[in-house]
Amino acid sequence: MRLRAPLALGALAAGSALLLAGCSASSADAGTDDDVIRLATLPLTDDPSVETPVEALTTLLEEETGMTVEVTDVPNYSAVIEAIRGGHEDIGLMSGFPTALAVSTGEVDSLVAWPGTDEPVSTCLVLDDSPLQSLEDIEPDTTIAFADPASSSGFFMPTHMLDAAGLTAGEDYEELFAGGHDRSFIALQEGQADVACTSTIFPSMAGQGDPMFPFDEGETRSIGESIGMPISISVLGNQEMSEEKRAALLEALPAVFSEDNRDELGLYMEGFPEGVEPVVEPDTEIFQPFVDIAAIADVDISDLE
Repeated sequence: MRLRAPLALGALAAGSALLLAGCSASSADAGTDDDVIRLATLPLTDDPSVETPVEALTTLLEEETGMTVEVTDVPNYSAVIEAIRGGHEDIGLMSGFPTALAVSTGEVDSLVAWPGTDEPVSTCLVLDDSPLQSLEDIEPDTTIAFADPASSSGFFMPTHMLDAAGLTAGEDYEELFAGGHDRSFIALQEGQADVACTSTIFPSMAGQGDPMFPFDEGETRSIGESIGMPISISVLGNQEMSEEKRAALLEALPAVFSEDNRDELGLYMEGFPEGVEPVVEPDTEIFQPFVDIAAIADVDISDLE
């Protein structure tokens, strides 16, 4: 039996305090600079050979708003939420569950949200020679690797899937939070985990030499898939930004994250379903399904500190 990494809201916010403590004095004045948009971004991969199109995103956002864009890299979803909530950053790109977690505090807005589809969001993978053939074969000493405790496709949706199969963490399987999708694959590859639950986008990378999915075709197989998500991606916004900046972002964001820019934005657009129109300033009710599913994972997302 392998070590279980328990989920705790304190862990969700662990990187946030460090981030806020390290922000520069200029970042603390995010709400007062009407001509500067401060964007908090996440590292999409730990591999230095994989190019993250930050410059392309910055250029497009500057062109659409006519404002200067300053980018700050932060370590995780929780740090993005806290930076925006505390007024250190203006906006940040989020998947559905972390957005619900942020919006439920009443102190962060979703400026624009892109609906999801009925297609499965997550899949649980095993090595091809694994004795596990389905979710029903999972036993109490089976270790399942998840990406991050605030990840939609890498934790919340798979947990909902496992719960629907009658499986509870700590009783019917052991949890391992790997720290990222790519790290969950490493855990699976090196035998630290028996199963890796992740986004359905990754298996399509098999055999392409992509460091985000280090397997060839046929080396892994799925033993279960999740339901779809009501919201795939959202841009969070600081409530204290000026009306001028907010208006500029509400107009610019749908234009920036559009099909015309899919190739240019690369990794940033992989979570956006094709042919889906964004919802500008969505009502909080749209995120309620996430709250309900999060409850299955024993996370009260209204308690984020």
